[in-house]
Amino acid sequence: MRTYVVKAGEIERRWLLIDAEGQILGRLASEVACLLRGKGKPTFTPSMDVGDHVIVVNADKVRMTGAKREKKLYYSHSRYPGGLKVTTAERMFEKKPEEVVRFAVRRMLPKNKLGRAVIKKLKIYTGPEHPHEAQNPEPYELRASRSA
Repeated sequence: MRTYVVKAGEIERRWLLIDAEGQILGRLASEVACLLRGKGKPTFTPSMDVGDHVIVVNADKVRMTGAKREKKLYYSHSRYPGGLKVTTAERMFEKKPEEVVRFAVRRMLPKNKLGRAVIKKLKIYTGPEHPHEAQNPEPYELRASRSA
């Protein structure tokens, strides 16, 4: 028996809408990363991009457990000597809350060409509105949706 490998023309992509309000950041990010890769599909092929498009709304209302909001640090470097910038998660939520979700999802994807292609299918918005009504996204209920 031969291993089935999906062809580029056979890939079916859906548009999924996820409401991040009250969700824990890590659990949300791991679920979104699996959807973007297409791991839940029977046609999953590790070397191909077979995943769905994901729209995340209310990214500013995502939760972090413990004291991570005050103590978690995000690092960026300008690649010049002394160019290290350190930002707390609290400050990131004030400035760009959608980037907190994007960083969490990005770090759960492969660190290669495939990961860079997959992250382009992720759309994140701070409010409940999004400009993708024409794609007719279907609401998606997270598996790990435990609201406390």
